[in-house]
Amino acid sequence: MKRRWLPVNVSQYRDRHGKVRYRYRRKGQPTYHFRNAPGTPEFMEEYAAAQAAVKPKVERFAPYTYDALVVSFYQSPRWLDSKRSTQQTYRNIIERFRARNGHKDVRRVTTENVERKLTSMRDTPAAANNLRKVLARLHRHAIKLGWRTDNPVEATDAFRTGKGFHAWTEAELDAFDSQWPFGTRERLAKELLLATALRKSDILLVGPANRIGDDLILHHSKNDSGTHVPMGPDLLEALRTFPGGETVYLETMYGKPFSSTGFYNWFKRACHKAGLPHCSPHGLRKATSRRLAESGATTLEGRAVTGHKTDREFAKYAESANKRALAGKALANLHERFAKSSRKNPAIPQETKEKEKNGGGQG
Repeated sequence: MKRRWLPVNVSQYRDRHGKVRYRYRRKGQPTYHFRNAPGTPEFMEEYAAAQAAVKPKVERFAPYTYDALVVSFYQSPRWLDSKRSTQQTYRNIIERFRARNGHKDVRRVTTENVERKLTSMRDTPAAANNLRKVLARLHRHAIKLGWRTDNPVEATDAFRTGKGFHAWTEAELDAFDSQWPFGTRERLAKELLLATALRKSDILLVGPANRIGDDLILHHSKNDSGTHVPMGPDLLEALRTFPGGETVYLETMYGKPFSSTGFYNWFKRACHKAGLPHCSPHGLRKATSRRLAESGATTLEGRAVTGHKTDREFAKYAESANKRALAGKALANLHERFAKSSRKNPAIPQETKEKEKNGGGQG
C-alpha cells in the first residue's frame, strides 16, 4: 500500500505476523525490506543504499534441480520476510548442501537418500539436525512448485543432542560478580541479561527508551513476543553505578553499539577472566528460567518474564532447577496438608470426659 508521506518507490505492507513493514520496489532493481522506521536517519541510509543497488543477474539452472529449487526458495515470501540473521544462518547451510548436490534432481530424492546423508553426520548431531530442518523447508517449497507430492524428510528422525548452552549456577554468578563488581560494563551486561532473560541480539537494543519508572518494556525478536519486566535491586544498582549509553545501555569502550558477534566475543572474554570459560550470555537466560522455577513460579509466570511462547519451551530452559529444593518445597506443602501425625486430635465429647472422670460410668 502506497502512502503519500513515504519516499518514492517505498510502500507499506503487513508481514505474516500482521506487523507493519516497509519495502523498496523499483523495476530493474532488487526489492529491499527496511529494518528501520521511516523518517529516521537509519531509514534514509537504507533508502539510499536501495536506490543505488543493481538487480543481480538471474542465474539459469536446469529445471527440477536443487540449484533451481534454491533460487526459487530465495524468492519466496517466507524467505524474504525472514530476518537477516535468520537468512544468513540458513543460507550458509543451504549453500554448503547445494555445492555438492545442486545438480541433482529434486524429484528423485527418497527418504532413504536423506536418511543416509543425515546418518553420515551423526558425529555432529546439531549440524545434522540443522540440515534436516533446512531440507524439510526446501522440499515443502518443492511441493508448492508442484515438483513433488511428498516431503522425503518427514519420515526421518532428528538426532538427540546435548542440553545446549550451560545454565549458570549460583556459584558461577557469584564468581563473575567477584571479578566484575558494580561500576563495570561487564557487570551491567550480566545484570541486564539475567534480569531480562533476553537473547544477546535483543539485549543490545535495550536502552533508556525501554525504561518506564523501574520497569523495562522489552521485545523478543525470535518469536515476536513482548515482556514487561520490573527491575530488581541488582540491575538498578548496576545502572546507577554504570549508566551505559544514551541510546542503548551496552556500548563498546569507544561509545559505539556492539555487533552481535562482537558482544558475544567480548562477554566470553569477561567469562574467561572470571574463570568461567564454559559460561555464555545465553546461559544467563537459562539461569533466569532456573531461578524462576526454584522460586515457585508457574510456567505462565515464568513465560511472562522469558517471553517463551509455550510451557514446553520454558520447561526446557528451567530443567536445570534444583530438583531437591523443588521436591522439598512440594513435599513440605503436601505434608502440611495431608500428614496425619501433624493433625490435632479431635475434641473428645464432654460426656465421654465425665464418664472417664467417674470411673468409666460402671456401677
